[in-house]
Amino acid sequence: MKTYIEILLVAFRLGLTSFGGPVAHLAYFQDEYVKRRKWLDDKSYADLIALCQFLPGPASSQVGISIGMVRGGIVGGICAWVGFTLPSIIVLILFALTVHSLGIEDAVWVKGLKVVAVAVVAHAIMNMGKKLTPDRPRITIAVVAAIALLFYQTALFQIGVILLGAIIGMYLYRNAELPEGQDVGLHFKKRTGVVSLTLFATLLAFIPFVANMSSSIYVTIFDIFYRVGSIVFGGGHVVLPMLEAEVAPLLSKDLFLAGYGATQAVPGPMFTFSSYIGTVIKGIPGGIVASIAMFLPSFLLLIGVLPFWNTLRKIHRVRAALLGVNAAVVGLLIAAFYDPIWTSAIHAPKDLAVSIGSFTLLYFWKRPAWLVVIVTVTAYVAVSAIV
Repeated sequence: MKTYIEILLVAFRLGLTSFGGPVAHLAYFQDEYVKRRKWLDDKSYADLIALCQFLPGPASSQVGISIGMVRGGIVGGICAWVGFTLPSIIVLILFALTVHSLGIEDAVWVKGLKVVAVAVVAHAIMNMGKKLTPDRPRITIAVVAAIALLFYQTALFQIGVILLGAIIGMYLYRNAELPEGQDVGLHFKKRTGVVSLTLFATLLAFIPFVANMSSSIYVTIFDIFYRVGSIVFGGGHVVLPMLEAEVAPLLSKDLFLAGYGATQAVPGPMFTFSSYIGTVIKGIPGGIVASIAMFLPSFLLLIGVLPFWNTLRKIHRVRAALLGVNAAVVGLLIAAFYDPIWTSAIHAPKDLAVSIGSFTLLYFWKRPAWLVVIVTVTAYVAVSAIV
């Protein structure tokens, strides 16, 4: 019990202070878990990061969950997740209640949140593009994916584009020399892994049918967020277009983008955006259901894949397919940058002007996202009062 409390409290402190997105989260984790507390060494930490890059879902959160499992088993992983995500979940649920109850989606400062979302996504595209599309074949995959998704933005089509990217990557890089990495030092029993993967696949396959037959909004919420959490590669920003396509019938673009902008200003994982959306749709219970559904696939996949990871990662075709998936993800984000981000936020010269300033702070001055959100919203309110 003492170990679980320790994991919970350490993760909670990280959840209160970890601003800056997934890359910054990994740096915070390394400082706290590896350097200060020595719960695992640098090699094991790097191996866990490599594993989580291969899985759909929030990579930084999955690393934190894995470290919790290293320290305290499956319960330790749950404690690590609760501690790290709880602060941002609470803040975003409260924000959703405020926006929803007061009807302030047309307020000037909420429009400022939508404007800053333009800069944040543009910044993410620049950074991800450098890492995930460094050569012409992957640039081409990203561009073709973006063009296709500009015309068809349904969730099913997005999945198809990602799968096609995997097939193309598997073919293009079938003879390329790809690094294998080191073996992961954490192991669960393979029987537990099989049960977990079976549960993951069963839920993914059957929950949509249950949702179609059920009139419960909570089942619908669980279905949406479980599916998105099961198939999103590339981190928090990539969840945006898939969620927008899924929840479009349930809330307006203005409310959607206001929540996305607010998510940039809170610490912890961006996938807690689900807490905001669930709360806007169906109050606090909806926010809780959405949060659990979004992160549940990560738990099931980690428990299921860890025992088999050392073998899978040595399969050349798996690594080649992932190169294509990552490139398609960049295209997905480019398409989302236009719609809904740009089309919903940029309507006047002042919108573009403030957004350019916001992007400059992020990309060139390297200022943290939470600070840029505050500065941008303040500037937008000031400019709107003058212009």
